[in-house]
Amino acid sequence: MENEINIKTKDFGFYYGDTKVLSDISMDIKRNTITSIIGPSGCGKSTFLRAFNRMNDLINNTKVEGSVIINGIDLYKANIDVVELRKKVGMVFQRPNPFPKSIYNNIAYGPRLHKKYSKMELDSLIETSLKKAALWNEVKNKLNTNALELSGGQQQRLCIARVLAVEPEIILMDEPASALDPISTQKIEDLIDELKEKYTILIVTHNMQQAARVSQRTAFFLTEEIDEPATLIEYDYTNKIFTNPTDTRTENYITGRFG
Repeated sequence: MENEINIKTKDFGFYYGDTKVLSDISMDIKRNTITSIIGPSGCGKSTFLRAFNRMNDLINNTKVEGSVIINGIDLYKANIDVVELRKKVGMVFQRPNPFPKSIYNNIAYGPRLHKKYSKMELDSLIETSLKKAALWNEVKNKLNTNALELSGGQQQRLCIARVLAVEPEIILMDEPASALDPISTQKIEDLIDELKEKYTILIVTHNMQQAARVSQRTAFFLTEEIDEPATLIEYDYTNKIFTNPTDTRTENYITGRFG
């Protein structure tokens, strides 16, 4: 089970209107691994990430080609319940986005959408989610405090707890520490490492050191020509990508010769 593939893309491409921004991306992602997606700004990394929970559907006039398969189901061919999909495939954004509610109600919001809980069940779920997000000890005595009063790093861990509360299988993270200070970044990275025991994680990052520290596999995206779609240049074990990449373009990016 540990090495079972549970995410697969095949010849995936994406269009904004008539503009093709991603082309021919094929990847197999194994369960309970952390995969970093790296590449220069504007090469479609976040667009690719949002394909896994169909967040791109919220943008008008977009089109996909190829397939995105999770647990054997093609997200763009089958009759998918998108609300249920986003429960199974949670997302953490670049900037913390807590609701202007109490810490308690931030975490309770998602679970309440999906089923009825007793007060005791909800209390337990909120405690468990905050513990998984390494935030419980910091907030357990102020659960009724407005979440916007938390520090930036705490807010981001709250957003992770909010995702965990609906019991996803996959967590998408789009630059989850880019707006945080180094100490908060370290806490987020430690947390990501712990979460891989139970979740499959995809993380977009511009931080090469972060990709090297947290992920088992790394995918390098690149747009080679202006107005051409980005594609997957190399996808391999993170250690190999950073120490002995197969493609010269990967080496040039990682060593800072471009991008």
